[in-house]
Amino acid sequence: MPKRTRFTTWRPLATAATAALLATLLTPAAAQAAPRGSEPVYSYEKAIREAVWVDTGLDGDGDGKADRVAVDIVRPREPARQGRRIPVIMDASPYYSCCGRGNESQRKTYDANGDVVQMPLYYDNYFVPRGYAFVGVDLAGTNRSDGCDDVGGRSDIQSAKAVVDWLNGRAKAYTTRSGTTRAKAAWSNGRTGMIGKSWDGTIANGVAATGVKGLKTIVPISAISSWYDYYFQQGAPLYDSGPEWLSDYVNSPDAREKCGAVQQKLVDGAPRTGDWTPLWTERDYVKNAKKVRASVFLIHGTQDLNVRMKHVGQWWDALAKHGVERKIWLSQTGHVDPFDFRRATWVDTLHRWFDHELMGYDNGIDREPMADIERRPDQWSTSTVWPPAGTRATTLRPDRGAQPGVGTLGLDRGHGTETFTDDPKLSETDWAAQIDKSTPEKAGFVTGPLTRELRLSGSSEVTVTATPSTPTAHLSAVLVDVGPDTIRDYADAGEGITTLTNRTCWGASTAGDSSCFKEAKAKTADVDYTVVSRGWADLGNHASEGKGSPLTPGKRYTITLDLAATDHVVPKGHRLALIVAGTDQGLIDPPADTPKLALDLSRTSADVPFVGGPAAFARATAGAALTTPVAALLDGVREPRTTHRVPEGTQ
Repeated sequence: MPKRTRFTTWRPLATAATAALLATLLTPAAAQAAPRGSEPVYSYEKAIREAVWVDTGLDGDGDGKADRVAVDIVRPREPARQGRRIPVIMDASPYYSCCGRGNESQRKTYDANGDVVQMPLYYDNYFVPRGYAFVGVDLAGTNRSDGCDDVGGRSDIQSAKAVVDWLNGRAKAYTTRSGTTRAKAAWSNGRTGMIGKSWDGTIANGVAATGVKGLKTIVPISAISSWYDYYFQQGAPLYDSGPEWLSDYVNSPDAREKCGAVQQKLVDGAPRTGDWTPLWTERDYVKNAKKVRASVFLIHGTQDLNVRMKHVGQWWDALAKHGVERKIWLSQTGHVDPFDFRRATWVDTLHRWFDHELMGYDNGIDREPMADIERRPDQWSTSTVWPPAGTRATTLRPDRGAQPGVGTLGLDRGHGTETFTDDPKLSETDWAAQIDKSTPEKAGFVTGPLTRELRLSGSSEVTVTATPSTPTAHLSAVLVDVGPDTIRDYADAGEGITTLTNRTCWGASTAGDSSCFKEAKAKTADVDYTVVSRGWADLGNHASEGKGSPLTPGKRYTITLDLAATDHVVPKGHRLALIVAGTDQGLIDPPADTPKLALDLSRTSADVPFVGGPAAFARATAGAALTTPVAALLDGVREPRTTHRVPEGTQ
C-alpha cells in the first residue's frame, strides 16, 4: 500500500444540512459560521430502535443453514425523513449477554418486540443525537446470534465484516433470525467506524486487517493484535488454558450444545507446547497490516497485564510500516477504558475523531500531536510523532559486580557469568524489591543514579546466552526504573482506578437507557521502583519462535526475548535496571523442571529504544557513580496476578 498522509478530509452533504438545521436553533450571529463538529440536534427518545440478522455466509454450528448474527441498531429518526444517510459507529462484542460491557457490566435489554432498550455504554446516548447510528453486533455463537464463537478466527471476524458489507449494500440481512423478509440499510451512507475495548477492539483490528471497504476508522482499546501472543510468548505459556475455555465462556447455551466440533478444533489447534500452528496464523492480524484501509486510534495501558503491551508494539510498527493513519494514547493503567481514567478529555477527543473520520469535519484533530502519554497519575504529555524522532536502539550490556547477581549495566561488553535458579513462587516484584541484594533466583544489573532524565520509547529486545541444567527452562527479562515515585496502582483490583458513587452524564437518556455512569479517580501507590517493560520466552524456542524443542543440559543457548512496548521517563537520580530470571509468577507458567541457568555476560545484552539514542544514555550516565548495594527491601505494587483468562478483565 503506498504511503498516505495522516488524514484525508472530506465534506459530506450532511454537513451542510446539519448547518442549516443548526441555523434554526442558534442566534443569527452564531449561525453565520459553519459548525466545527456535530451537535446534539436529534431526539434520542424518538430514535429508531430495531434489530436485523445479517447473513455471514458461514455455517459454524453445522446445522446446514448459514449463520446469522444479531445486529441491534439505534439511529436518529430525523435524517431518514429528510432523505439523508448517516454514518455508523459499531461495537461488535461477545459480551453483550454473558458478561456485560464497561465498568458497570451493562448488558443489552430488550422490549416485547425484541428491539434494544438499553444499549451498553454511552456511545448511543452521546452520538445518536449528533447524527450517527450506533450498531451493537453479537458475535456468532453469542447472545441472539447463530453459529459458534471461535475466539478471533474466521467466524469472529466475519461476524462484524458481514455487517460492514451489509451497511454498504454488499450482504444480506433479515428482519428476524429465521425469516425470509429482507432488511436493507438504506439509511446508512456506508461510512463505518468500529470501537471497542479488549475482545471488542480485537475484532476491530481483525476486521480492519481484511481491508473491507467502508470501514473508515477503528478505535481499539486494550486490544489484541495476534491471539498467539495472548496465550503464549515465544513458547512460554501465559495462561493455564487455551481458547476453547474462552469460547465456552461466551457462547450462548444454544451454541454450547452445537459447537463441540469447534471446541475440539480450538483444543487441537492450540497445543499447550506453545508451538505456532495454522490456528494462530488465522488469528494473527499483524501479518495483514498492509491491507488496512481504516485509520487507527489506539488506546492501551502500559501496565496492562491482561492484554499485554506487546500487542501494541507489533501492531503499531506494522501499521506505521504501511503508512496507516494513526493516533495513540498510553496510560499508566492496567486493562482500563479511557472513559474511566480521562473521561471528559476522552469523550471530547473521540467525538472530534469520529467527526473528522466519519463526517468530514475539519476540526483540527489531524494537526494535533500523534501521542498522548500519561507520565504521572492524571498528568499527560504529548509527542508530535510516536516514537519520537531521534529514538534509536541502544545496546546495553550487563557486567558482574562486587556481589553475585548484583551487577552493572552500561555500554561496555560484560565478562564472566552469573547464575540463578528458577523459583516459580517468585515474581518480578520480588526480584525488583531486592535489586541491590544477592539472591539465588535472579540476576540484576543496574546503572548508577542518572545525572539527567532518560526516556524510553518503543519496544526493547534482550538477548540472553544461557546454559540450563535441565531439559526445560523459561526466561523472563524485566526493565525497572529504580527510584521513588507515585504511580497508578495497576496491581490493585481496579487496575489503577477507584470507582466512585457519583455519576456524570454523557448524552441523552431514556427511562430504559441512562447516559449517566459512575465516576472514577486514580488509585495510586507510592513505590520505590516501577517495572517499565517485560518479556518472556521458553528457552526451548531458541532456534524458532514458533516451535520449541528439549534442551540439552550443560549446553549453551542464545535467545532474544521481545520486551513490550512502552514510553517511560527515568528521572534524574533514578537508576535503570535489567533483571534476568526464570518464571515470573502470575505472568507465565513454570516449566516442567526447576532449572539452574548460567548467563554468559559477554553474549548477553539489551537493545533499548532511547530518545536520543546511545548519546542520550551516555550523557545520562556520565559521572553517575555506582552506588553501594544495600539490603533494604524496596516497596512496589503487589505481585501481578493473571486471574482473568478473559480479555475483558474486570473493567
